[in-house]
Amino acid sequence: HQPMYYFLSMLAITDLILSTTCIPKTLTIFWLGPQKISFPGCLTQLFFLHYSFVLDSAILLTMAFDRYVAICSPLRYTTILTSRTIVKIAVGISFRSFCVFVPCVFLVNRLLFCRTHIIPHTYCEHIGVARLACDDISINIWYGFCVPIMTVIIDVILIAVSYTLILCAVFRLPSREARKKTLGTCGSHVCVILMFYIPAFFSILAHRFGHNVPQTFHIMFANLYVIIPPALNPIIYRMKT
Repeated sequence: HQPMYYFLSMLAITDLILSTTCIPKTLTIFWLGPQKISFPGCLTQLFFLHYSFVLDSAILLTMAFDRYVAICSPLRYTTILTSRTIVKIAVGISFRSFCVFVPCVFLVNRLLFCRTHIIPHTYCEHIGVARLACDDISINIWYGFCVPIMTVIIDVILIAVSYTLILCAVFRLPSREARKKTLGTCGSHVCVILMFYIPAFFSILAHRFGHNVPQTFHIMFANLYVIIPPALNPIIYRMKT
């Protein structure tokens, strides 16, 4: 019942939300061809997809903070990360993720859809659904791109700061064996961070700026992005644990 394992449980639950939101419908499309989804069902899928993405990012930031405290202030670890603090962190990051993406649901719900109702993806994604509307979607594009991206970029910056401080502390250790052992405790977390952020940022930027990129590539990469991290995270942490 150490803090790190509470955070791992939160990561596993979030990955389950992401998987259950997208994968069943995606498999149905691959096996049985194009399927229908109701508009409320599409909005629900859209919310939980993006909510779990922002929550995943916040959990990775929390885990980076956990490693920072464990390595830079080991004697204060149990007094800083108490059970009450962990509950507050969990509630805080869940509420933040909720607040970031609830407006997207209302922004899509207000649109008028008078053209095709065929979504060019295997799941409902905010900008992909908004582009089917006849109304002006500039607010959707700017909110959907700026606010979540800025939220995730802040997480990435704070993770980078945490690991910079960790490296400074590690290189002050006297022996090479101690440095190697300390860095080893961060290996699985770094792997999960890279596996989560690199495909996510690539997919978002390609979707936003890659107008000449084939649609098939967008669809394939978007599916890999929701499949690979939830599938590999348990394997990485199981091998480490």
